[in-house]
Amino acid sequence: MAVSEDKGAATADITHYGVEDMRRHAVASGAKGVVWAIALMVFAHAGQGDKLELVWSIAAVLVLASAISRFSAPLSSIVFSFAIGVGGLVAALATSNGTMAVVVLTTVFFAVFGLIENARVAVDARIGQAAIQEKSEVVSMLLREFEENQADWLWQIDTRRRLQAVSPRFAFALGKTASQLEGMSFFELIAGTNWGNAGNGEGVREFADKLKRKEPFSDLLVSVSLENGLRWWELSGTPIIDENGTFQGWRGVGSDVTEKRESSEKIAYLARYDTLTSLPNRLMINEALGDALKYAEHWRTRCAFLMVDLDRFKAVNDSLGHLVGDQMLAQVASRLKGMIHEGEICGRLGGDEFGIVIRDASDKRRIDTLARAVIKRLSEPYEIENQILYVGASVGSAIGPRDGHTVEELLRNADLALYRAKDAGGGEHCDYEPLLHANAEEKRRLENSLRSALEKNELLLHYQPVVDAKTEEVVGFEALVRWNSSEHGSVSPAKFIPLAEDTRLIVPIGTWVLQQACNEAAASWPENVKINVNVSPEQLLEPEFATTVVRALSQSGLDPKRLEIEVTESIFLRDASIARKALEQCMALGCSVALDDFGTGYSSLGYLRKLKFSTIKVDRIFVQGAAQHSPESLAIIRAVVAMADSLGMTTTAEGVENDDEAEMIRQLGCTKIQGFHFGRPMPAADARLIFGRPHGGPERKKA
Repeated sequence: MAVSEDKGAATADITHYGVEDMRRHAVASGAKGVVWAIALMVFAHAGQGDKLELVWSIAAVLVLASAISRFSAPLSSIVFSFAIGVGGLVAALATSNGTMAVVVLTTVFFAVFGLIENARVAVDARIGQAAIQEKSEVVSMLLREFEENQADWLWQIDTRRRLQAVSPRFAFALGKTASQLEGMSFFELIAGTNWGNAGNGEGVREFADKLKRKEPFSDLLVSVSLENGLRWWELSGTPIIDENGTFQGWRGVGSDVTEKRESSEKIAYLARYDTLTSLPNRLMINEALGDALKYAEHWRTRCAFLMVDLDRFKAVNDSLGHLVGDQMLAQVASRLKGMIHEGEICGRLGGDEFGIVIRDASDKRRIDTLARAVIKRLSEPYEIENQILYVGASVGSAIGPRDGHTVEELLRNADLALYRAKDAGGGEHCDYEPLLHANAEEKRRLENSLRSALEKNELLLHYQPVVDAKTEEVVGFEALVRWNSSEHGSVSPAKFIPLAEDTRLIVPIGTWVLQQACNEAAASWPENVKINVNVSPEQLLEPEFATTVVRALSQSGLDPKRLEIEVTESIFLRDASIARKALEQCMALGCSVALDDFGTGYSSLGYLRKLKFSTIKVDRIFVQGAAQHSPESLAIIRAVVAMADSLGMTTTAEGVENDDEAEMIRQLGCTKIQGFHFGRPMPAADARLIFGRPHGGPERKKA
């Protein structure tokens, strides 16, 4: 049994040699130690000192051997050594052998100390070995999970760059089996048909350089030519160095990122190209213009930027829908691409605006030639869904670096030139001039001041008389807003009214005009005198316009029959149904509606059929033309008067400046007259004085 216990202890493994096993082996070892101790005491009792030392020498060798060979079972060796040590010490003392007693104690002490130290080292070694084994198992488990569950794969090559330990997923990525790939050249596989040529795939040469320099790398993008086409791999790797510092090859991780790269390329394309027209978008145009500016400054030459805007495109969109509008924009893009030369780029800035960058504009004639060609080509008819459509184009241009040293400056200045071309009626090309910037700056300053004009009480109303054509008695006044700015002085309505409409400031200004005019008429004028208030299309598009009219009438106490709202034909060009509904609501209150500037804009008799106007105002252009005996003007006035009479409407002739013109208007049959001959626009106090004169008539201008 003792022999079997010794064999078990010698081969003991920490993981399965338990406490009970240790106890049994310790008891057996203790018994053997007691046997040797008894032997030593027997020899001492017999007085055989020389044999006692021999026996102790043998026992000491066993103690040391036990300490060396049984460190895996330290308890057994300690018990064995202790038992022998006690017997040897007793025998030495019995024979009065002090030297032997010291030797026994010393031997047992060092044996036990060495045994404990060796056992500690052995335990640490086995714990470390177990930890390493556990880590190895964990790594193996993670690698298995990585291979089984991830899209990535492992790769390994030797010093000759041939594949080793090919994983199944890596083999699948190459479209082959692991056994087929084992030992094959990695580069030959991924280079495909480009192997050995100067045209190796993108990234392959960089990959080869990394391997040559034995440098670790990560996320290296490599184009790979496989049987199923071009793929993109992302590789990471590190050199394999053994414990002797010898290079053994490479090991790393790879993944197929083809879909990810294609998605990134698509995103990059969408970020720089317009999806509707396939032209470069604003971002790319800005970059191209920036490069052109750098080129011009470096070579001391010039570049140019042309901003193109379609004329009347909004009418196409509004009448035929955005689908037709988009098809037209695609055709516009196609026409523009056909006119671009080398060194030029065109793109879509947004909406119906396009931009053209001329990298080298040293020949200034090219700018004007291209601009006029663009206007001509884009003005040609478009056939869309079996319809022939027409739009025009306007172009504004700026030259760099003369008109701007930055992209932003050139864009702004080309835009200013474009506005000038649009203001001229469209279909024109205008170059940028410094005066345009000065005008734009003045407009900006006017806008800032206009925003606070109401708060500062800088707006006031003037009133121009409207008289009966036959009696020349005042039957109404037209309210006209004036602006005395603390910063700009007296500002012409021709300047600030269009600005107010562009910025929609006309809405609060119009509300104020309506309230003030109603207050003045209700408080100071006879009950038979009307007040005419001009209303902008922007006001009519407000959902609460009718409510604004009701509020003005109720707060002033004015009879609705004394309020006449004046509108122009332009109200029907934008959301005609909304404008018509708003006016019908006002007429339901009892207000009347006058159509101003009839015949000067987009005249259509359909307007008169859709909405029952109370008055048609004949523009001063026709009045002045008739005064100069223009047959066309006379015919127009007669036609308007006849039409108004048949529809039960009155007519008001504007711009009458003398007696002859007044008499002519009477003979033509107009109902009312308005003009400087009967009074200029005047402050409210002067308007009140008119009613103190005989017959309630204005003081006429003398010829």
